[in-house]
Amino acid sequence: MSPNRRQRAYAQRRYQKWQVKQVTRQARQKRIRRNSAVAAAAVGVVAVILATLYLVTGKGSGSSSAAASAPTASSSATAAPANNPCPVPTVKPPAKPKTFKAPAPDAAGNRTWDLTLKTSCGPIVVQMDGAKAPHATSAMLLLARSGFFDGSPCHRLVTEGIYVLQCGDPTGTGRGGPGFSYGPVENAPKNNLYPAGTVAMARRKDDGNSNGSQFFLVYRDSTIPSDAAGGYTVIGKVVGGEAVVEKIAAGGVAVDGGDGKPVRALSIESTGVAPG
Repeated sequence: MSPNRRQRAYAQRRYQKWQVKQVTRQARQKRIRRNSAVAAAAVGVVAVILATLYLVTGKGSGSSSAAASAPTASSSATAAPANNPCPVPTVKPPAKPKTFKAPAPDAAGNRTWDLTLKTSCGPIVVQMDGAKAPHATSAMLLLARSGFFDGSPCHRLVTEGIYVLQCGDPTGTGRGGPGFSYGPVENAPKNNLYPAGTVAMARRKDDGNSNGSQFFLVYRDSTIPSDAAGGYTVIGKVVGGEAVVEKIAAGGVAVDGGDGKPVRALSIESTGVAPG
């Protein structure tokens, strides 16, 4: 074989090897991109599942057998950190939250009611629907009129998968409640979509009769998968003070994972109700 033919053969072999490497590299990169996409999708699904499970476990809504005692609260506020547009809460939850017996579901009078939550960052007004969610509205009327929520922190913020701020537990642990539970689930969306502004009741496990005092405010459209209980009781919607919830959500959570105690603390100082 002449030198020229040997050189051409050598060059051809090198080119073939280079082609094989290119194909292999492209296949590897494609596989990496596919695996990354699958992993990202899986993380998103897990985030929704974990967030939803939190809403239906003992951490979501519970009952308490603690003896009743008068709550204490203070309306004064101190300056907030430079990066927090809300004052630091100075109200304190009661040492032993009050407990009650479940009210009759017709106490809501089959009408709408405005629930005003005076918080450490401004008022939030919730319009409750006593016709579509009579039992939940009756329970919230009882608790609000009795000062049950006074001094209680909004203990949980979710910023991944679903987008909610959860309140209603004077203990701030996510396990407290009013001493009673009720059900079934009322007015839950059939498509599992909870639009921004929705206010719904948290509950324990997958038991539709385990609603208590804890509720969550949806600050961004959220799809929350249903379960055996049939979803979450939608008690009404925020009709004033949406910016308060958005400010707290913008601060994020204190731990990684997008689900936990909000960095920007928020507490309910007092509550009031009036016919809507």
